[in-house]
Amino acid sequence: MPPTTDAPTDPALEPVLGDIPAADPGLLAASWLPALTDEPMRMTLSTIDAHGYPRARTLLLSEFDGERFFFHTDARSRKVADLAADPRVALTILWPDLSRQLVVQGTAAPAPADECAEVYRRRSPYLQQLAWLNTAGYAQLPLAEREARWARFRAETPAPPQPPEWVGFGVRPHRMLFWAAHPEAAGRRVEYVRNEDGWRVSYLPG
Repeated sequence: MPPTTDAPTDPALEPVLGDIPAADPGLLAASWLPALTDEPMRMTLSTIDAHGYPRARTLLLSEFDGERFFFHTDARSRKVADLAADPRVALTILWPDLSRQLVVQGTAAPAPADECAEVYRRRSPYLQQLAWLNTAGYAQLPLAEREARWARFRAETPAPPQPPEWVGFGVRPHRMLFWAAHPEAAGRRVEYVRNEDGWRVSYLPG
């Protein structure tokens, strides 16, 4: 991955570029990720489908609590069906300026009900409405009908409550891979793999 011009050049400003790796990848991830009051980041969630193939889609990273990465979706979605059969997932988070990337491999488990409710409460009106209308049936409709239903729902339900199909998952990492751009040297990745004693750290080519 090529670096960008605004990528950090001083190793002291970017722990991943320095010679002493962070001891706790959770703290490092937290220092990279936005606060809950900021706009959520997009990430790619990869699951395993019924035929053993990876299936990827882009969604929002709802939050990170220092240990688990959370996302939320419709209980009737393909991703939920995939997770019911095999909870192993990969998450890929790429920063918009291409200066950082975080890849997580781990296991997804259902999020607590209160966590799901709090995340839904923080969602924008558009995303709350999306939680109601982004269904397989809605996707089959012609554009004019989709627009009409969207406008009608917005007029009739200005503050949509949490839909019953709204569910969340928290991913507990088994492996975390950090990359940061450096325009004056070849990049490298810092890999953390969980073991019985904590985390094993190693370096990989960028």
